[in-house]
Amino acid sequence: MQDYTPENFDEESEMYEHFAFTVKEGQKPLRVDKYLMNFIENTTRSKIQDAAKDGGIFVNDVAVKSNYKVKPGDNIRVMFAHPTYENLLVGEDIPLEIVYEDDDVLVVNKPAGMVVHPGHGNYSGTLINALIYRFDNLPNNSSDRPGLVHRIDKDTSGLLVVAKTEEAMTHLAAQFAEKTSEREYVAIVWGNIEEDEGTVEGNIGRHPKNRLQNTVFLDEEADKGKPAVTHYKVLERLGYVTVVSCKLETGRTHQIRVHMKHIGHTLFNDERYGGEKILKGTTFTKYKQFVENCFKVLPRQALHAKTLGFEHPRTGEFLRFEAPIPQDMVDCMEKWRVYAKHQSLETDSEEA
Repeated sequence: MQDYTPENFDEESEMYEHFAFTVKEGQKPLRVDKYLMNFIENTTRSKIQDAAKDGGIFVNDVAVKSNYKVKPGDNIRVMFAHPTYENLLVGEDIPLEIVYEDDDVLVVNKPAGMVVHPGHGNYSGTLINALIYRFDNLPNNSSDRPGLVHRIDKDTSGLLVVAKTEEAMTHLAAQFAEKTSEREYVAIVWGNIEEDEGTVEGNIGRHPKNRLQNTVFLDEEADKGKPAVTHYKVLERLGYVTVVSCKLETGRTHQIRVHMKHIGHTLFNDERYGGEKILKGTTFTKYKQFVENCFKVLPRQALHAKTLGFEHPRTGEFLRFEAPIPQDMVDCMEKWRVYAKHQSLETDSEEA
């Protein structure tokens, strides 16, 4: 990919907006560089300070230094001399596991670690880079992202459908909006979920204090965020963790991760939501070492998009696909099975 840095542009080139935020009511005075750290992924404070030195941070259309104190109502824009990288898409020859393909749609089993579309901090190696290398004239979705009907997080593995024609994009997007598509995930969560199955409902929106997280809004704040519904079913109880199936009725960002945390069962090794800490179990050193070993086996949140179903946009036939649980999750579950069995045997011995 060509290196788009400020020196590639002459001094008269325009500035491009990369980020924009409006400071909410109730925000206490805070340096703008510290404020932006809560909103921009994959950056450092020094990079933000460098942007300010280069005259790229504007508050209410005036360039400010990094020590400017933000206040409620401020409109902050972060500008650079190069376009946003997601608008500089370059095809890349990246291997893809294609589960199904015809003239209208493509179903891909995305590995954990692959970003779906370019964004801040991830400008290459994405699913879209791989898609535009293989296919010409993919239709853009409402966010101008070629082929994408929906997305899953970088460290979530599993199935995605891609539209190859405008008609397929329109038809598939409508199915997701009308909740007629089928999406089932398998997750490992902290704690023993007492109910065999249940439903989590609650509007999901940006966390007011940590913009890199989402959260559930209830009661007096129920008007915030967007409605979200997750149906879960216990597949296996493994002592201090539970394997669950989660079926999405809606498709909000981080929905399963947020809803599971909301009911007290954060995804195993979900760093963004605190699941990389030992949330359940004993204080014994051996147990801590065991969990650390599980984290090494599964160095990501334990979430896999296992089943995907939709009506084919041309034929009307309902198609359903399944992707086997990846080896890292299989290995982690096996470790917990052995541990849970060992704990059960110890308990039985003590009771005898």
